[in-house]
Amino acid sequence: MIDWKPRARGLADELVQQGKLTSPESRAAVESTPRHEFVPAYYVHEGGGWQLAETSTPAGREASLSRVYSNAVLITALSESDAGQVVRSSSSQPGLMTRMLEALDVHDGQRVLEIGTGTGYNAALLSHRLGDDQVFSVDVDGDLVDAARSRLAAIGYQPTLVTVDGAGGLPEHAPFDRIIATCSVPAVPWAWVEQTRPGGLILTDVKPAVNAGSLALLRRTDSGAEGRFDRTYAAFMGLRKQGEAYTSVSRPRDRSDAAERATTVAPETLQNLVVWFLAALDIGAGVSCGYTGSDPAQAPTAAWIATADQSWAEIDLEPDGGAYRVREGGPRPLWKTVENAHATWVQRDQPGWERFGLTVTRNSQWVWIDDPDGAHCWRIHT
Repeated sequence: MIDWKPRARGLADELVQQGKLTSPESRAAVESTPRHEFVPAYYVHEGGGWQLAETSTPAGREASLSRVYSNAVLITALSESDAGQVVRSSSSQPGLMTRMLEALDVHDGQRVLEIGTGTGYNAALLSHRLGDDQVFSVDVDGDLVDAARSRLAAIGYQPTLVTVDGAGGLPEHAPFDRIIATCSVPAVPWAWVEQTRPGGLILTDVKPAVNAGSLALLRRTDSGAEGRFDRTYAAFMGLRKQGEAYTSVSRPRDRSDAAERATTVAPETLQNLVVWFLAALDIGAGVSCGYTGSDPAQAPTAAWIATADQSWAEIDLEPDGGAYRVREGGPRPLWKTVENAHATWVQRDQPGWERFGLTVTRNSQWVWIDDPDGAHCWRIHT
């Protein structure tokens, strides 16, 4: 028998101290939810691969429980891909969940749709706050939904869980006062907007490309939805369709079409998430990036980006005379796009996430800085 309540109170205390938990309602939900019921096992990355966390010894069980009742993301399900094992599902950081739930500003009597059931932990927090008859949750993977339903029932909750493509929402139970997506989307599905009551809120991780974007809180308007990005970066796995494979764009092997030049924009610019966001808005979906070198046993010597249309760029990590060597090929000069994004960011006084907003209509979506009707807008490819 696990004495979990002191651990749950300790987790709530940790989140309060970190500024991720402020409302009494959210605190009560965390203190009343046994997270270990939703994460009976999790994976850790060791020795170049994924291994189940060790729980066969008393010390292992204690370490595992301490990890479960901490503000940690836990990997709970894996899938096989051409590149090996990839993460299929996780239990997000409790602090991210509470921050999102408080941003969602739920009130008694409101109906909430969650996109991405996962382990069911977030549905439990919502059920505690609103009552399970007000909570609806969908996921593309039936085994995850079944497991979450059993775990929720074991602690006395029976929200409506459905196995379905989350992009379509849950029209048979609409409209909703709130929609929260614990997955990222390249653009906000119009079905979510249609299924939200006028004045209702949609909270989702908008990422037109990998790592390029963050949480956006949108309010339903007469013509669609509009709102701003959260000031703190957050990241979720992408929304998938049933049967969809895990794919990524590889660095091209054939680089015979390379054109070489110099740049003063350092490769570290790729780690500036706002600049990368601006670049990705121009590049579009289907972009990957990474590091490479001539000797796999040594530290990398160059950063690379590539797109599905065989465009690519490599930039040396070390400068030569104050400039960096760039090699580009394919139909589009990708590093030039990064340079333009960096220039825009500097010209606009280096805006943080909170200065960005998103407008969604039936036929288009666009990102803006400061003013939805201003000059600096980027259309999202839908």
